[in-house]
Amino acid sequence: MFKFTKKHIALFLVLTMALSLVGCGKDKAPTSSNKGEGKFVPGVYTGEAKGISDTLTLEVEVDEENILSVKILNHSETPGISDTAIDRIPKEIVEYQSLNIDTISGATVSSTAILEAAKQALEKAGANIDDLLKEVDKSSSNGEVIEKTTDVVIVGGGGAGLAAAVSALQNNAKVIVLEKMPTLGGSTIMAGGQYNAVDSKRQEALTMRPELIKQIEGITKEEPVNEIHKRLMSELAEQIKEYKKNKSTYMFDSPQLHALQAFNGGDKKGNLELIEKFAYGAKESVGWLEGLGVKISDEIATVTGALWPRTHQFIKPLTTGPIDAYVEFISSKGDDAEIILETKITDIIMKDGKAVGVKGLQGNNEIIVNANKGVIIATGGFARNKELVAKYDELWGDLSNLNSTNSVSATGDGIVMADAIGASLVGMEYIQLLPVGHPETGGMSGNISINAANQLFINNKGERFVAEDSRRDTLTKGLLEQPDQIMWILHDAHEYYNEDVKNDFNESIGKLVESGIAVKGNTIEELAEQMKVDPATLKNTVDTYNKAVRGEISDPLGKNLLQDEFNKAPFYASVRVPTIHHTMGGIEINTDAQVVDKNGNIIKGLYAAGEVTGGIHGSNRLGGNAIPDTVVYGKIAGESAALEK
Repeated sequence: MFKFTKKHIALFLVLTMALSLVGCGKDKAPTSSNKGEGKFVPGVYTGEAKGISDTLTLEVEVDEENILSVKILNHSETPGISDTAIDRIPKEIVEYQSLNIDTISGATVSSTAILEAAKQALEKAGANIDDLLKEVDKSSSNGEVIEKTTDVVIVGGGGAGLAAAVSALQNNAKVIVLEKMPTLGGSTIMAGGQYNAVDSKRQEALTMRPELIKQIEGITKEEPVNEIHKRLMSELAEQIKEYKKNKSTYMFDSPQLHALQAFNGGDKKGNLELIEKFAYGAKESVGWLEGLGVKISDEIATVTGALWPRTHQFIKPLTTGPIDAYVEFISSKGDDAEIILETKITDIIMKDGKAVGVKGLQGNNEIIVNANKGVIIATGGFARNKELVAKYDELWGDLSNLNSTNSVSATGDGIVMADAIGASLVGMEYIQLLPVGHPETGGMSGNISINAANQLFINNKGERFVAEDSRRDTLTKGLLEQPDQIMWILHDAHEYYNEDVKNDFNESIGKLVESGIAVKGNTIEELAEQMKVDPATLKNTVDTYNKAVRGEISDPLGKNLLQDEFNKAPFYASVRVPTIHHTMGGIEINTDAQVVDKNGNIIKGLYAAGEVTGGIHGSNRLGGNAIPDTVVYGKIAGESAALEK
């Protein structure tokens, strides 16, 4: 069993892995083609294959009978996601003398690239590749029962689980985190790193357009659905009144506005108590994250589907900044904290109506972890479980042909376990699609969207078809109505001001163009030719949009977040398709992150946080609200469990 300690931090601490790189030299095989009686021609050989966004190169050394070493020479794989594949697969090729090595779940593209490059190198060494692909015996000894005891057991090592671990430790509890994958981070680490939160200091750098005042004033005049709704609208109305009285021009925001937009954005299907706690918690958690060492950009933008300029961006790629900080903090706690990887938990142990531990499997071993204070479920959503998606979806119809942006670990394990002990499930029918999936994988790589206020969504006719600042379900419905269900995201040099500027997934625009994932034009007409759409139509579309930005006309599609004209060359576009992105439903919790049973009673000792829960986002999650959800309710769950609320 692997225990996560300081000794192993170089392997599992995402983002801080320092991979030793060596120069790529020429193959050093003997010039003779006579292989003799051995399996290989002794020497050193190189191979290369396409990784996530660039070429991966490795070096293989062999003697006549054995593969002596496999070394990665250079790569551009994503830190924190591909680290385990890069470390483990070369070692296993040597250990098993085989290319029949399992790919690392969550890093399939990187794994496949390593195996393909190794195959290429070994072919140069004269290997019989069929022999190297034969199945090998990787079985270990018979399993044993491993039993551990701690204060707080956390199932899931993604954003919510790790935030909960930090919070529990800050409240003087000992913790064990159990993660079924070989790496930490879950779907959180794969996200683009967008974090919605009220932040007056950073938002004051933005100017408020008059139409946005009218938009939020309208929010205060709705028919209240309950007393919380009525109070929040009243508080927001007073804030707007004061803002106008002071003749302010900076970008207004408040937790009340954030909560009301999240509530309305989910069709008023969410639990407003949970949403209000979330909005205030998101604001407070910016400082909490920075206190852990997470660096956040000073620039505020609007991620696709966020509805308001309150989206923060982490400095480190994707969401590795928070994950990195969490793991560093947990690792600093010595024997008070342990992370156990590749451990699939299958059951919550109940005693006298209280959750007292969990059990599951790690390889051949059965593992039981007892909890003195509480069990936290943080296993993520179920976007990767086609059976659950088909069972609960009531809106979209057949989604079986769509891929997902989520980690392969998002199979609803925690929801199934909680349901089995009588936990209430809410909102399971609400499944969010996103219109910006990679055409082949459904993932987020290659998505050039940075700022919804400046992006254009263009169909294959060269026309806009939806307001780009709309909710994500509205955006996706608009895309699904296009004949081929394909669109282009367009940005110009207002965002991509040089070739080194990176998207939210750590990919530079220059590399994306070079690899063909994105296209570029120095004029609108040239971009249209690259997109294979009618140049005149696209030019007319852009001209009309620019008139709306200048205030000469109202935007024909009703876009309110209008920032810069689309007029600064060069111009870029990337093709996108619909993909399954988030499951809003899950385990019902209260504002203390306590799990509620089917009769409305609290299940003692059981807590949940993150995408495994339901009730916060209603029928539609706003873009940029997922990561703060993991932080806010992860923190709450950790504290509640540590204090035995």
